[in-house]
Amino acid sequence: MKIRAVIVEDSRLARNELKELIKKYHDIELLGEAENVDAGFDLIQSTLPDLLFLDINMPEKDGFELLEMLDEVPITIFTTAFDEYAIKSFEYNALDYLLKPVSEKRFGMAMEKVRGKLESVQEGMGNSKKLTRNSQIFIKDGDSCWLVKIGDISHFEIVGNYTRVFFEDKKPLLYKSLNQVEEKLPEESFFRANRQQIVNTNFIKNVVPWFNGKLKLTMQNGDEVEVSRRQSYIFKDRMSL
Repeated sequence: MKIRAVIVEDSRLARNELKELIKKYHDIELLGEAENVDAGFDLIQSTLPDLLFLDINMPEKDGFELLEMLDEVPITIFTTAFDEYAIKSFEYNALDYLLKPVSEKRFGMAMEKVRGKLESVQEGMGNSKKLTRNSQIFIKDGDSCWLVKIGDISHFEIVGNYTRVFFEDKKPLLYKSLNQVEEKLPEESFFRANRQQIVNTNFIKNVVPWFNGKLKLTMQNGDEVEVSRRQSYIFKDRMSL
């Protein structure tokens, strides 16, 4: 299995260091490198890599801002010279972090994690316009940030021009419209219940008849979602109710 990788790092010395380490691994294909966030975004959009080596502290825009720009986030390994960033990266659910200068042993440990992760996320990665259940999205709400697997999200809800995302005990805002979100979601798992909400059918705990031919769903976290009358007919057919 080839691991298709890109580097986004403002230091040429650090990029060269990573490239020398990568050369020792025949299963890693380096697709390209970029020295800033905007160039990195273009590179990722054009190559759709499996793996991103991402510097956190870059001028103008930092690595976290790059993740926020992406619809789908590749497996991410942060590279940093600062310990506080390394600790913070785990709040983002990054696969790993590498402190610069990167040792060969530490790089090898990170690549073992990458191989293990890829075995579980390989389906649908690369060329699909739709996200899969294993795809990751980046959410930044205030000072808090997350890398969230699509399959772990229970439902989405309109809040003004933005979308609230529900996963675990969290419900941050995603700065995209619900229609933008819906275009990317895997249809086999997500259902548009009404104009305001999309639900992950895997997180539905209970379904009961409601007024005027509607249905009411209870999600695993206890939230209740009313399915519009039109969508209730579609939902019954889809779920064989």
